[in-house]
Amino acid sequence: MLTIAYIGNGKSTNRYHLPFSTKLKDRIHIKTIYSPSGKKEWTPLEGVHYTTDIKDIYDDPEIQLVVLSTPVTTHFKLATEALENGKHVLVEKPFTETAEEARTLFALAKEKGLVIQCYQNRRYDSDFLTTQKVIESGVLGDILEVEMHYDYYRPEVPERTTFSKEESYLYGHACHTLDQVLSYFGEPENVHYDVRQLLGEGRMNDYFDLDLYYDKLKVSVKSSYFRLKERPSFVVYGKKGVFVKQTKDRQEEHLKVFYMPDHADFGIDLPEHYGVLTYMDDQGHYHEEKVISEIGDYSQVYADLYETIVNGKEKVIKDRETILQMEMLEDGIEQLK
Repeated sequence: MLTIAYIGNGKSTNRYHLPFSTKLKDRIHIKTIYSPSGKKEWTPLEGVHYTTDIKDIYDDPEIQLVVLSTPVTTHFKLATEALENGKHVLVEKPFTETAEEARTLFALAKEKGLVIQCYQNRRYDSDFLTTQKVIESGVLGDILEVEMHYDYYRPEVPERTTFSKEESYLYGHACHTLDQVLSYFGEPENVHYDVRQLLGEGRMNDYFDLDLYYDKLKVSVKSSYFRLKERPSFVVYGKKGVFVKQTKDRQEEHLKVFYMPDHADFGIDLPEHYGVLTYMDDQGHYHEEKVISEIGDYSQVYADLYETIVNGKEKVIKDRETILQMEMLEDGIEQLK
């Protein structure tokens, strides 16, 4: 068993972590949850020790992994403390505020013989997994362009929010999509950044459009707070056709209404959510068909980490990918318009 403690007891811990770590009852034991306030606004887990003393985590030799589910401004300090106290660490995204902080943490973990990793659960989004399946089927031929969109219509958020790097749209949301790109397509040869404050200087960063260039492929990551009608989650253009996945992974949708992973149909797409594949085959025949969605599962991050810590397998989420993402977030926010 891998024994875990959480630092932070808010929405992130209770909505995006606990429903998935508790799913792996045969491999994971959650022992302690710390928050400085001691508030329990979410239903406490039976058998878990809730504490306002962080030493209950650091001084407990049974706890192997500490999960940081706190604001990004606290990640570097808390991750350093956890490593110095001999704990493996899983850090919510964005991993740190700077690439230099990320490099420092990875170096410290290596020195201590410990594992530290970013919680990149969006690698296990249904729409992303389905898009990979289509690309790898080969029916689109050579892939020329991929568009990824993560849109909202929430104008009230940027209207009431002033700018800060840590709470920018780029840091808060490109950390999802950029990791998907880097994990699947690798390091780009060049990146073009278009990061904006559509409501004007000093306002929240509410829009970004990043173009990543690979040899003969272009991958675009685009997001806006002002899309009343969302753009497709994924569009893949190949020499032989196109795949369009309109809707996003449904795990978050279900979590928001407290429909949890213990339901058999949790996060699973219905036929109306399936993407559409349109292509010309080698005989010149036109095809248009729906593609049954793959099943997303955020608990896979914990399953992967279990294999790394307990069984010594290689990390799935690589240090270089996390550092590269932080470099890109820093470069992008510096070019804010």
